[in-house]
Amino acid sequence: MRLKFTKMHGLGNDFMVIDGVSQAVEFTSEQVERWADRHFGIGFDQLLLVEPPTRPDRDFRYRIFNADGGEVENCGNGARCFARFVLDRKLIQTDRIRVETAGGDLELIVRDDGQVTVDMGRPRLAPEKIPFIADERQLLYPLQTAAGDTLEIAAISMGNPHCVIRVPSVAQAPVATLGPELEQHERFPQHVNVGFLEVIDRTQARLRVYERGVGETLACGTGACAAVVAGHLNGWFDDQVHIHLPGGTLQIEWPGSGNVMMTGPVETVFEGVVG
Repeated sequence: MRLKFTKMHGLGNDFMVIDGVSQAVEFTSEQVERWADRHFGIGFDQLLLVEPPTRPDRDFRYRIFNADGGEVENCGNGARCFARFVLDRKLIQTDRIRVETAGGDLELIVRDDGQVTVDMGRPRLAPEKIPFIADERQLLYPLQTAAGDTLEIAAISMGNPHCVIRVPSVAQAPVATLGPELEQHERFPQHVNVGFLEVIDRTQARLRVYERGVGETLACGTGACAAVVAGHLNGWFDDQVHIHLPGGTLQIEWPGSGNVMMTGPVETVFEGVVG
């Protein structure tokens, strides 16, 4: 089967986007892993699949597959690319788009300046909703590493699970070693995205994220949202925060309750066909 696709990125977090509305689509996890290879394939962090909705109150269904072929619940940078893709392909005429995901419903708004705002919904903080193994909800949880050290972490779901660790400097953070260890920590039964957060002041921070099933990426939208929620709850941040990631900056807004809003840019790289 030959499939048309578009390569896109949001702050360097890159995607293969496939239109499953106007063409028949079939692929295996092995194919996704092969396409994701940056030397022998297209090269991407995640594959995004646009499908017809299963409910009348949604415009599309949005599915996400990591580079290892596994399907996951949500991706904020991907959601922005999704919005630009369906408008550019004329799959929808409105700049306000309602989508369903495995992690919950999202609303996407394409702005006049080309940036996309995503209503990411409410953060989930109860341990069983993340999921995270803990007796009760806490702002910060002690978490033991394989070396016997104890970290203080925030555990949050933005439709997918996140572990947020505050560090003095993201440049010196042990992302390559601690990231994969915590991704598969036994207290996160569905594995976890690991964010290393450096607070600059109440409105700015730096962030690096080790994404489950992918590795460190240049940007992570849900990770930025989780970091701001963790920071706001612990008194580190105001309601609007600029999160500086290796690939660029996202603006996150959360007043301490309700839905998290994320705004950032999107770029189309190229189009192609795979067989």
